[in-house]
Amino acid sequence: MLLERQMQLQQLETLLGDAIRGHGRIAVLAGEAGAGKTALVEAFAARVGQSAAMLRSACEDLSIPDPLGPLYDLAREAQWALPRAIDARHGQRLPLFSDALDAFAAKGPSLLVIEDLHWADDATLDFVRFLGRRIANTHILLLLTARTDRSEGQMRVRRALGEIPAGSVARMDVPLLSEAAVLSLADAAGRDGDAIYRATAGNAFFVTELLSAENETALPASVRDAVLARAERLSPGARAMLDAVSVFPRRADVWALQGLCGVASAGQLAECVANGLLDDLGDGYAFRHDIARRAIEMMLTTSHRRQFNQRALAALLENGDVSTGRLVHHAVEAHNLAAVRELAPIAAREASRVGAHRDAAGYYEIALQQADSLPVIERAALYESHAFECHLIGKIDDALAAQGQARRLHQADGNRLKEGDSLRWLSRLSEMGDDREAAAAFGAEAVAMLEAAPAGPELAMAYSNLSHLAMLSERVEDTLFYGEKAAALAARMNRPDIASHALNNVGCVEQWLNPDAGRLRLDQSLEIALQGNFQEHAARAFTNRACFEITQMSYDAARPVLESGIHYCTENDLGTWRDYLRGMLADVQLRQGQWDEAAATASDVIDNDRTTTVGRFPALLALAKLRLRRGDPSAEPLFAEMARLVGSGGDLQMLSSYAALMAEQAWLGLADRQEALALITRAETPVRSRAHVGELALWRTLLSPGMPAGDTADMATPYRLLLTGDWRSASALWAELNAPYERGLALILGDDEGQRLALDIFDGLGARPAAQRLRDIMRKNGVGGIARGPRRSTRANLAGLTLRQMQVLQLIERGLSNKRIAEQLTISPKTVDHHVSAVLGKLDAVSRGEATATARDSGLL
Repeated sequence: MLLERQMQLQQLETLLGDAIRGHGRIAVLAGEAGAGKTALVEAFAARVGQSAAMLRSACEDLSIPDPLGPLYDLAREAQWALPRAIDARHGQRLPLFSDALDAFAAKGPSLLVIEDLHWADDATLDFVRFLGRRIANTHILLLLTARTDRSEGQMRVRRALGEIPAGSVARMDVPLLSEAAVLSLADAAGRDGDAIYRATAGNAFFVTELLSAENETALPASVRDAVLARAERLSPGARAMLDAVSVFPRRADVWALQGLCGVASAGQLAECVANGLLDDLGDGYAFRHDIARRAIEMMLTTSHRRQFNQRALAALLENGDVSTGRLVHHAVEAHNLAAVRELAPIAAREASRVGAHRDAAGYYEIALQQADSLPVIERAALYESHAFECHLIGKIDDALAAQGQARRLHQADGNRLKEGDSLRWLSRLSEMGDDREAAAAFGAEAVAMLEAAPAGPELAMAYSNLSHLAMLSERVEDTLFYGEKAAALAARMNRPDIASHALNNVGCVEQWLNPDAGRLRLDQSLEIALQGNFQEHAARAFTNRACFEITQMSYDAARPVLESGIHYCTENDLGTWRDYLRGMLADVQLRQGQWDEAAATASDVIDNDRTTTVGRFPALLALAKLRLRRGDPSAEPLFAEMARLVGSGGDLQMLSSYAALMAEQAWLGLADRQEALALITRAETPVRSRAHVGELALWRTLLSPGMPAGDTADMATPYRLLLTGDWRSASALWAELNAPYERGLALILGDDEGQRLALDIFDGLGARPAAQRLRDIMRKNGVGGIARGPRRSTRANLAGLTLRQMQVLQLIERGLSNKRIAEQLTISPKTVDHHVSAVLGKLDAVSRGEATATARDSGLL
């Protein structure tokens, strides 16, 4: 009997009806282990009938998740050959997932089920993201189940769903049963409902177990005790069969059990089914719940567990359709070191091929634990592969350690070519870890070693690496020298990927010599990368192409590049690059006066726990700058984080951006002036960032009026005009660029009328600190008739609160905490923090109480 689930069933029926009409959705059933998610799926499946095709799958609790395991299940049910598709698509996920969508769509209206998503591998979660971004125009309802515990798996599920358009996802809680429901079930079974509710707190699986317990007077204290009590009622043969099934994380096929136990006794399995411990699936058996399976498995002695897993491994090896990941799981559990050495690298390569890089790194780690007896060259290759997978998932320290081990093995083996390439990788990884000194040293050592060997692609990439390092430090001559050498050698070796990398470096610095030539080189780099499906190179080309336009102050030209790059990186699951580009977009939005849009864009990046340090910085900068300009005290934690990043060895552009932000903070009277000036000097020593030279010079002028601007030759035109006294032309240029805040800063250096116009601009933007600072300057200079700024009664009208911000404001008025607001609106507490900050800033309020008072005065509440 299914109680208290009618609301969820009705919602699922509505969603399926929408899907049948061509408006597909994702439904997520979330609840604690044993809450009854699978029972709800079963009840809904029984109602679907012939109205839609149903394809079912589930994730398994393996040592390392099986890459695309659920997709294999769905493919089998759809009679679609997934292995053949992976080979045809060379493991490329975007076309592979497109093929999967086509195969499922061909079934007509469909219900796809993936249970236990908290055990999913990265590639499966990527498939869910892919489908989620396209499901709205399909006839598919994707039904997912996941636990709500605080595990890493649950957090990864939440992040994955958070990257799908909110309108495509319907989240449904599967709560614990109420006391009334438990009492009703107990009454029907003739049991003490009060006692059962006290013991279970309404956990549906535990309730079922206790209702089936033989001894009513001594209730088991836990689900585990209840399962074990039921298992003790089995005959010895049935219990042995139950133990055998428990080592299979999801299901035990009949043929596997025959290999494990000889001819499987139908009577013994039937006894387990009759006692409610196993479900008969027709071609196999499974525990009714993984809680029960784990309870039985954990009772096995170490020797018995190893024996069962060894026999399971032997049985599974006889079947060519079993995934390598499942084989590795049983090999590890059986402590079969030879099988682990053989199978784990294969599983790692298969995982990497479909983009499950986290799982690939895990498999390589397992392989390396048993690699001491392998030949040096094989061990070195394992370390290199492990380093590569770790770098792809942002585990730079682990990547450096693995690559260092590979280098030492190549050195001991006397393989100079391999050692040189390892040194180049160590340079690249050190740069990613913000250790520029080590990056330069490793890079130079790599080139020196590889130049002593016959020229090959290793040397070409080493040259391009030095070009890249020089580009980051804006050493134009070195960038061009090594970049041209890399491109020429790459052409000889027919390596378009290296050519794309080198052209990218060269194009970035050519903007300072010949912008048209720089654009051409970057466009060539991007075209080569897209044609060759060199995804990392393409993402880098999009990034630097957009950065080029921003540095040239062509903000309108930067937007389509950013949008195309974000789309490309989203489609190809290049999360770090996507987040970096979104941070750059937030910066453009901020510059062009779209402050609410900038806050939303940057907050989406900052709130994503999956964002890497590198991908986070542009959004962090944009949000910190925005909050500073709005007078929002919640900018302080962002400043502190940026200080840590810069202090840990950030690059020239990062340091220059931070110096400009701290100078603005000092000009607003919120930081020490001398420290800000010293930071500007540090950012310009030993070389100035050409992208920031004008901005830093302006802040130095605002902090120290009358100080010479210095050499203006390398400055962008508006800064050069402004710092040579032509504030009117500078202001006009900023107006053409639709950059109101920068225009206001230029007008500060103008006459009284210019400053009045600046005041209007700052007030219009809601830039309270800048407006107050300018009023102080004008009063000090004796300017009369200074506007007071918006009154409280008009602030809310001018604020332009978004719909979401109005919802947050209404809940603030009701006295709800940020946590409760997050629960009400189904958003993260961090996102609520950002919305509250925006509301306070727009209403010119310093507290929640003042915000609600202002809103009431203006008629908003």
